[in-house]
Amino acid sequence: MTAVPPGVRAPVVTERLVLRLFTPDDVDDRYAYQRLPDVARYLYRPPLTREGCAESIAARAGGTPWQADGDALLLAVCRAQEPDVVIGEVVLTLANARARQAEIGWVLHPRHAGHGYATEAARALASAAFGRLGVHRLFARLDVLNTASVRVCERLGMRREAHLVDNDLDGDRWGSEYVYAVLAREWTS
Repeated sequence: MTAVPPGVRAPVVTERLVLRLFTPDDVDDRYAYQRLPDVARYLYRPPLTREGCAESIAARAGGTPWQADGDALLLAVCRAQEPDVVIGEVVLTLANARARQAEIGWVLHPRHAGHGYATEAARALASAAFGRLGVHRLFARLDVLNTASVRVCERLGMRREAHLVDNDLDGDRWGSEYVYAVLAREWTS
């Protein structure tokens, strides 16, 4: 297993952020936001336990070879002045290797919301997906109530391609989803 997919240099550095592989030392930082019900509600699953965060980091921190459906790149989002403190994460999942389609996602600790970090991190990962990994189509699936993520998609220049109504059960609440996407030929950032 490679540390990152071929063609992606880690860490990915932006003006204010460092996107790097997770390490076992990041469990507590990740658990700080993954345990929050307000975060998990948009992920259609219960909040993660500390043990769940540790297991997930152990399973995905090494990356994948980026060759088969389901291969994923999970990166910790850190502010440049504090590269050892995780404030969130971005993930790129190869949804269809043959068609070169990938799903992008992001999660940020709520106390770091409103500063443009999610957009900056997602833009950097999208640029790597198109420029270095040869992705043809990048898409995001999100709960329609997650207006912050809707704004991120729109800032990235993604178009809303679908509105799936009552397509998933979030506890006892039916959730609806938007699907946003952008093609490599449309990517301008």
